[in-house]
Amino acid sequence: MQRTALIMAGGSGERFWPLSRRTKPKQLLNLISPDKTMLDEAIERIAPLISPDHIFIITNEALQPIMREHLSLLPPANIIAEPLKRNTAPCIALGSAFIAERYPSLKPHEISIAVLTADHFIESPERFRAAVDAALTHAEKTGDIVTFGIRPTRPATGYGYIEVAASYASAAIHPLEAIPVASFHEKPSLETAQEFLRQGRFFWNSGMFFWRLDTIISGLERHLPDVGRKIRDLRAVLTHTTQHIMSASPPGTYDIFKSMPDISIDYGLMERAHHVAVVCADFGWDDVGSWDALERVYEPDEAGNINVGGSLLLDSKNCIVMNSVGDDVLSVAAIGVENLVIVATKDGILVCPKDRVQDVRRVVSALREQSGEKFV
Repeated sequence: MQRTALIMAGGSGERFWPLSRRTKPKQLLNLISPDKTMLDEAIERIAPLISPDHIFIITNEALQPIMREHLSLLPPANIIAEPLKRNTAPCIALGSAFIAERYPSLKPHEISIAVLTADHFIESPERFRAAVDAALTHAEKTGDIVTFGIRPTRPATGYGYIEVAASYASAAIHPLEAIPVASFHEKPSLETAQEFLRQGRFFWNSGMFFWRLDTIISGLERHLPDVGRKIRDLRAVLTHTTQHIMSASPPGTYDIFKSMPDISIDYGLMERAHHVAVVCADFGWDDVGSWDALERVYEPDEAGNINVGGSLLLDSKNCIVMNSVGDDVLSVAAIGVENLVIVATKDGILVCPKDRVQDVRRVVSALREQSGEKFV
């Protein structure tokens, strides 16, 4: 069995403005590590299990040359560009077609794919790899679609949830055990999330997936034919090209991609498919979706502050402050404030209450209208 990894890395990360920009979105930021981007960490995390020759990145055309410049661990041909933005189902279809053509001597059931994220925090890489191995092993043996379920630690309303059967609610679920999925649930209200937490059989949907190549092709053809039937067309234009370093998206993919619906893999396939299993993973996870996530990644000081980059905080509590320029170049100080996010870069400053971090995307939209692309 040939194992591969497909890392989706095309997001814009607008909720991390002013640190994130069009050409430096969240996955290319040093949010967690001072000397590694989140994408670097994602690649290094999986590389001991799946070698870099078999790891593929799928991104947008603007980011492809930047990633090729910085990701020296991967063959440049393995960094694929989408011809336009079309959500995760078409993205995975393109990646699947590319992988199929990269291994023309293998049949689809002889190839398995780990679809991973480029911008999540994983506390234990070793436990993560053990979970990936368990998920791929189950998918390879059974033909099931497998995903990771993260045991919730709080009633989060920003994640989708995976429900397992009631018979598993009180049983001790082994972290590497693949169990049947009863249903998927969209992002809930706070009251519903609290009930999910109380019942104990609902898990956060991590957005990572594991399957054989034949499973994803047949699944999309059956449940999302407007995408699945285009995989054959994509394979036809990719024949004899996947070993070559292509600038921008592969020739011939634009019209095919444009004809696909803008739809997520969760809604288009996962919520409709049969034979879906979940590995209840235990490796310490956060999707780092907005500035307040840093509270769950960094250790606060005695006043509850997260202070990255060296800022001066006097009589201030429960703040998140990032000085990305560094205190030897830019002094950032706050006095007597609480529950604020303060981010300083060389050309942008953000100040907002922690409970308004989801509105940072509105700032990006407003700046785009006001100044074009200069500050976004």
